[in-house]
Amino acid sequence: MKFSEYAYVRPNIDEAKDKFKTLLLNFQAATSFEEQSTIIAQFDDLREEIDAMQNICFIRHTIDTTDKFYESEIDFFNNRYPELSEYLTGYYQALISSKYRPELEKVWGLQLFRIAELYVKTFEPPILNDLVEENKLDTEYSKIKAQAVVKFEGKDYNLSTIEPFELSKDRDTRRKAAEAKWKFFEANSTEVENIYAQLVGRRQSIAEKLGYKNYIPLGYARMRRSDYNAEQIAAFRQEIVAEVVPLVQELIQRQTKRLGLDKMKYYDEPFRFPSGNARPQGDAAFMEAQAKRMYQELSKETAAFFNFMTERELMDLVAKNGKETGGYCTFIGGKYRSPFIFSNFNGTSHDVTVLTHEAGHAFQCYETSHHTELYDYLWPTYEACEIHSMAMEFLTHPWMNLFFGKDTQKFFFEHLGGAIRFLPYGCAVDEFQHIVYENPHFTNAQRNAAWREVERKYMPHRDYDGNQFLEQGGFWQKQSHIFGSPFYYIDYVLAQICAFQFWQRCQTDRASAWADYLKLCQMGGTHNFTELVKLSNLKSPFEKGCVKEVVSQVADFLRNIDDSNF
Repeated sequence: MKFSEYAYVRPNIDEAKDKFKTLLLNFQAATSFEEQSTIIAQFDDLREEIDAMQNICFIRHTIDTTDKFYESEIDFFNNRYPELSEYLTGYYQALISSKYRPELEKVWGLQLFRIAELYVKTFEPPILNDLVEENKLDTEYSKIKAQAVVKFEGKDYNLSTIEPFELSKDRDTRRKAAEAKWKFFEANSTEVENIYAQLVGRRQSIAEKLGYKNYIPLGYARMRRSDYNAEQIAAFRQEIVAEVVPLVQELIQRQTKRLGLDKMKYYDEPFRFPSGNARPQGDAAFMEAQAKRMYQELSKETAAFFNFMTERELMDLVAKNGKETGGYCTFIGGKYRSPFIFSNFNGTSHDVTVLTHEAGHAFQCYETSHHTELYDYLWPTYEACEIHSMAMEFLTHPWMNLFFGKDTQKFFFEHLGGAIRFLPYGCAVDEFQHIVYENPHFTNAQRNAAWREVERKYMPHRDYDGNQFLEQGGFWQKQSHIFGSPFYYIDYVLAQICAFQFWQRCQTDRASAWADYLKLCQMGGTHNFTELVKLSNLKSPFEKGCVKEVVSQVADFLRNIDDSNF
């Protein structure tokens, strides 16, 4: 069955609540751990069926945000889905307090109970309306970006299709394209800033109702972080400042010299080489064909996975008007049990990296769904999820010639260098969010000023060439995670440190690197982040000296490449 044939039926939330209530009562009245264990599986099945419909709706809405039917269905889920939180909380509370907990832990694992303990800290009935409003506000922001119209040289573009002009060999074209994009954000900044102000206020209200001083500890609980805290994250960010920021400045200097510029401006940064950035040698159909060959050759597991994805048309890859920006992978459960990959191909090298990145996520949940029964274990916590995706980008390096031809070495330099350059930005996003939620009553102007200050710390080279909107701190307004997934960004930085280790191991023992990667994918969310890292024979990013050791090896590789001819 192809994705277009997947049937969407709006779930009956009232009926689901009755079923959850019955299961919960049966769980509490159970007289054996075997009986409770059976009910855990039944509870899982019901959740998965409802979420399958929500995900089909979500995918079809993001593919075409102008589709009125799925827009109304998204509104339905925004309004009604939070009502189920009360029953999920009751279920988790019953799990935690079960007299058969020791036996259940042996069957289902300790991680389920960690998840339960964190979840019950995130919901009580008085916050239900707040959750509804939070969902609506995030949808409003996403719609603004999805339906963006960027005016450039007499034509209309969206936020994906304008990007190739930002990578033009002609500097004036790059500048004008970047200015056109940021004029869109500036024109919408009042609405975007007010949406975010409402989100912050709403989250502060939720936190206070749940007994927290501010949103930060609640945000960490929502992210299921059981093995590290905000203080450890702050120390990790400082290591990035010490070890990575100077390396990024070195890469910027090399780029400035390559491009023959006196001073790098913000619109020059994405343009890495005077001959132009590496570009895939064909269209979306070409890239999908190359990906199929690549995954056939990578392993028998990836071959089966990618055949599954293509035969069922579980990818929507090309940018188009009305489509949401960015890329993602999600999983459609129930009877379909299918990953789905969403992206916005626009003819740049990012098309290939987003495909391999999202394929890493899809491969993980495909494998996990074959190795664990528990719905709570389908995905691990986000920072572990991003190891699957970022490591897949590196594990597929031997096949990049299929996509880039003679520009393959240029792509390697761009890809590894870009991964290094991302680390400070990822930390800036995280530190900004900590500042915002520590100061929930900041004005819009104060939030913008806070971003600009953080930006100077992590990206001291950034020169906005007099663009007042960006000089005043507007850049953060393009970052969707800040709105819809608070604190989900440092996860990419933590994961990148782990993914670099897979890249390093591939240089000397590819077979063992792949074996550990496959094991990591199959484990899914059966352990917390630091446990998964250890079980995959990786060093934890929180381990003292890990960042310096990992980054220095990548730096040595980049320094040994002669980029003067690219």
